[in-house]
Amino acid sequence: MTDLDHLESQSIFILREAYQRLKPLAMLWSLGKDSNVCVWLARKAFLGQVPFPVVHVDTGKKFPEMYAFRERYAQEWGLDLIIGTCPPVEEIDPSLPPAARSAARKTAGLAALIERHRFAGVIAGIRRDEQATRAKERVFSPRGASHRWDVRNQPPEFWDQFVTPLEDGAHVRVHPLLAWREIDIWRYIAREKIPVVDLYFSRDGKRYRSLGDQDITFPVASTAGTVEDIIAELHATREPERAGRAMDHESEDAFERLRVAGYL
Repeated sequence: MTDLDHLESQSIFILREAYQRLKPLAMLWSLGKDSNVCVWLARKAFLGQVPFPVVHVDTGKKFPEMYAFRERYAQEWGLDLIIGTCPPVEEIDPSLPPAARSAARKTAGLAALIERHRFAGVIAGIRRDEQATRAKERVFSPRGASHRWDVRNQPPEFWDQFVTPLEDGAHVRVHPLLAWREIDIWRYIAREKIPVVDLYFSRDGKRYRSLGDQDITFPVASTAGTVEDIIAELHATREPERAGRAMDHESEDAFERLRVAGYL
């Protein structure tokens, strides 16, 4: 068994545990590389058909290429797609820095969807190596009725024993990709031939390494034009994955404030 086989097996185990324990369950689909791998793994885990809805919390500010990708692969993969909307930025906490405030629209949109559909579990494709705050996460991460994350009060997960405490209005965030690294994602995309948005590939010496809203996400310098080029680039670069995300360059605690409030 290779390291990728091990990661795949572990993630499929987590997805099946979540499906057995948490109903109703949904999977978030941001249209980026990680959530595409998540959907791919779910199709493998359940014999080709994802047995729960796939949710896109749409800010209305994604790139046209991302919307085209959503329409094509929701149909080709036979997904039960739920599209949620987000409130205007004027309704979001004005004490947040500008980019973080814009990103927080998605938190509010997700909270409204969870309450509307009464989801007991929500699967998200985050990884520990993406960002320091995400490194503190659990695989099964309980959230209270207010959707807030208490980073100082999380259950232990010894020997893959996941905890699913549920109070009225609470839900569990499920993270099947926590142990993956960025380079693992791209190696798996190469191995499985998983489609991704073309924006990840270099145009005129730049490419998007992390995809978000058009106005708060920027390309980084790169000549990587293929998946194999990206893997080679990741072996050599010291540039952080989220270097093109504006909110990561604002105040030091902006991302943690978003995560505590329920951001992905």
